Amino acid sequence: MEHADLVILGAGAAGLFCAGTALAPGLRVVVIDHAAKPAEKIRISGGGRCNFTNLATSRDRFLSQNPRFAASALSRYRPEAFVALVDRAGIAWHEKTQGQLFCDGRATQITDMLLARMRGAELRLGTAVTAVRAAGGRFEVQTGDGTLSAARVVVATGGKSIPKMGATGFAYDIARTFGLRVTETRAGLVPLTFAEQDLARCRPLAGLSVEARIRHRGGDFRDALLFTHRGLSGPVILQISSFWQPGEMLEIDLAPDIDVAQALKAQRSKAGRMTMATALAQFLPQRLADSIARDEDVADRRLADQTNALLQTIGSRVNRWQIRPVGTEGYRTAEVTLGGIDTRDLDARSMQARQVRGLHFIGECVDVTGWLGGYNFQWAWASAQAAGEAVRREGQPG
Repeated sequence: MEHADLVILGAGAAGLFCAGTALAPGLRVVVIDHAAKPAEKIRISGGGRCNFTNLATSRDRFLSQNPRFAASALSRYRPEAFVALVDRAGIAWHEKTQGQLFCDGRATQITDMLLARMRGAELRLGTAVTAVRAAGGRFEVQTGDGTLSAARVVVATGGKSIPKMGATGFAYDIARTFGLRVTETRAGLVPLTFAEQDLARCRPLAGLSVEARIRHRGGDFRDALLFTHRGLSGPVILQISSFWQPGEMLEIDLAPDIDVAQALKAQRSKAGRMTMATALAQFLPQRLADSIARDEDVADRRLADQTNALLQTIGSRVNRWQIRPVGTEGYRTAEVTLGGIDTRDLDARSMQARQVRGLHFIGECVDVTGWLGGYNFQWAWASAQAAGEAVRREGQPG
């Protein structure tokens, strides 16, 4: 049987970063993944540019049953520390809105940097892990190529999002095997879908984008909204999807800077001969303006002929559009998995299971989920750093 000091399950962002942090003289580190290539989520993230962190990272940008849990790791490994790594690697980057940092070039530069940082560790791709069990104060990791004995195991296999890239719930299976609790999981940062009667209205608008604001369950976001053939997408929808629960109504402001009812009343006295569709198009894209005016059967009617009540109704349709999604597109297109390994069973400083010495869980598989915009990568780096440092401090050469 092979022996290692540390086996890391998962060669994604968290797993690769943890390997680089944990490396120390005399410590044998093995990273195992069933995928043929490492860090595929990094490759596709940010439209291929990798939104690798967010300078506005703080505890309140993360969802969890225990919102305070993430604070320890996030405060000890800040975005600036990762940016320093990126700078040392000579990777050019730029800041978009709201503190989001992206590579100027390809996202694979980040993967290359992580692989270079963990040089000295062994990376085994295309290797399926079938089970992890305790054995004589150590762990036995069973793979398709044999069994490894390890002093420590870090589980970094992610969540269920994007199964076509190999995502599974294996981390949760391991956690339950060792008696850890797992909170309910569901798709997060995901497009919302509509029932057929609502789709009939929205389908003709597919591909249209508008800036919108949504407040729901403590979430308050303003960003682009995209109409799709299935419902709604775009950054503002992905953000609010992590707060929304099935069956709930959403209220959406499609013109956040304008009181549309008041604006239409003001226009009525100045340019009353224009049609309602034309009047609305001053505040909204023409296709959306046409759709709303048609819904109220006033598209071709003169603005001057409309009552205050009708203008108020149209204003509400724009500024307080109420819609009840029927669901989400699910893990197939979700960027993250909400929920996961219950943080009550983990030590916040080391990410180690409280009752199982030497077993750590990091990254997406833990019940810590960031907002859209680089926060989930920062959680991957921070949680991996916490576990890696713990291994370096307490590692037992095997």
